Amino acid sequence: MNKPVDPDLLVFAEDELSRALSLSWRALSKVAPWGDSFQGISPSGRSVTVERAYLWQGAAGGDILCEVTVFSGRVAGDDAARVSAVIERHAGIS
Repeated sequence: MNKPVDPDLLVFAEDELSRALSLSWRALSKVAPWGDSFQGISPSGRSVTVERAYLWQGAAGGDILCEVTVFSGRVAGDDAARVSAVIERHAGIS
């Protein structure tokens, strides 16, 4: 059974996802698939790890799936906050 997600981690993950979604499809298409991780400070002041991934949702050149995971400790467990959204490739973009 999964542990409930810590609201502090979820707030951080949602904020990071909103920042990630501010990037354009055109900019991300040049680096996808791509991911990174960094240490951050949660809203309550805890040290956390943030992982971001930009993956092709289907075939390369299509929509980009943006995933953000925030967790405390060394490895993302069942209690990690995970959020995602799709950055759509719009018609007419080449």
